[in-house]
Amino acid sequence: MRIAYASYPHSTSNCFPRINQPEISLKNMQKGFTLIELMIVVAIIGILAAVALPAYQDYTIRAKVSELVLAASAFKTTISEKAQNDNSLISSGLGLTVCATGKVASGTVADTGTLKIAGSAGTVGTPVTIVLVPSLATDGKVLWTCLYGDGSSPKYVPAECRASASAF
Repeated sequence: MRIAYASYPHSTSNCFPRINQPEISLKNMQKGFTLIELMIVVAIIGILAAVALPAYQDYTIRAKVSELVLAASAFKTTISEKAQNDNSLISSGLGLTVCATGKVASGTVADTGTLKIAGSAGTVGTPVTIVLVPSLATDGKVLWTCLYGDGSSPKYVPAECRASASAF
């Protein structure tokens, strides 16, 4: 049994009816992105990079500066032990020498136990000096005050070291 279809004016075949739809060819379809869309994406990535890179550089310098405080911990222990044994800070730093290793570019230890640890532009990315000042509490504990030295930017030092050493 054969089914006959009605012939439509735009039909090229009598077998299947054609519905009036606009013809879509692959040549007329858009493929990919336009140049302006790509330029907008590149501009957005450029703006994000311009904001993120300086923040990342500050972060890496701060991480390196925190290593200066860590390098001073061995000296803090020695000074604290001497101060507690003598019940005085007068000669607690006597004979201690800071060697330039790792992130530490230079450093000094005063006879009273005050530590100065410096990093240079080559070791931490910017010249920074951390000053650790001991004080002896009435119960015999040694308390440390962390400061930053002259020429150092407070934005690179740890939060507890943001007081300037020139104030003391």
